[in-house]
Amino acid sequence: MAIDIHTHAFHPKIADKVVRQLEEHYRIAPVGNGLLEDLLPRLDRAGIDRAVMHCAATKREQVIPANNWALQVQETCPRLIPFGTFHPDFPEWERELERLAAAGIKGIKLHPDFQGFALDDPRLDPILEAIGERFYLMIHIGDRLPPELNPSSPQKLAAQLDRFPRLKVIAPHFGGFQHWSFVVEYLAGRDLYLDTSSSLNAIPSRLLFDIFAHHPRERILFGSDYPLFDPLAEMKLLQIRLRLSDAEVAELLTNGERLFAA
Repeated sequence: MAIDIHTHAFHPKIADKVVRQLEEHYRIAPVGNGLLEDLLPRLDRAGIDRAVMHCAATKREQVIPANNWALQVQETCPRLIPFGTFHPDFPEWERELERLAAAGIKGIKLHPDFQGFALDDPRLDPILEAIGERFYLMIHIGDRLPPELNPSSPQKLAAQLDRFPRLKVIAPHFGGFQHWSFVVEYLAGRDLYLDTSSSLNAIPSRLLFDIFAHHPRERILFGSDYPLFDPLAEMKLLQIRLRLSDAEVAELLTNGERLFAA
């Protein structure tokens, strides 16, 4: 089963606003409008069976509405695998984690850079300890600031993996957007997954091949980062950039299946 591990689809009331914010931050014109009715046909054209859908509450007031949207999508669109979200400022995080687990939500998305906290914020400690192996954690890593100043980085993630070894982490963007030079030293070969999203248009070839050579192939997951990029176009670019055969591309597309086999 082919899986896109990294997509976003938003409630119609906020989709336009969120897509404009993404364009302003990344200085990329998104290919999609962030709506389910745009995402699903793109998956069809790419031959992708299922996709993980992410959201991130940028403030505590958004936690419940964002997770309600995830639960709604899970109920109405079984083809998608929605991840929930939390925010360290949200006081009832224990109850919310229980609600997500009871509903069968498989994972949680964190985006320190957008959510306004550092990945090494001590407020995360009890939350990460409580999460343990209960959920997969998709944690955005990297941005334009250097690692010591950026809210997230390969170094910060490596330190959290040392402190919380039970966490099941997916580090998108080949382990760190714009921080690829640090991924081999701090993340490659470790017990975590990397995804291919929002990297193939920017990562230097030397770093791309270095990361790909040092991380287990079965722990590299295909991700398009829709609506910024189109799944089919990203599949083609992945094949070109890494000089992969059709069979090797298919292997990466099916790596995500084992995460949701149970």
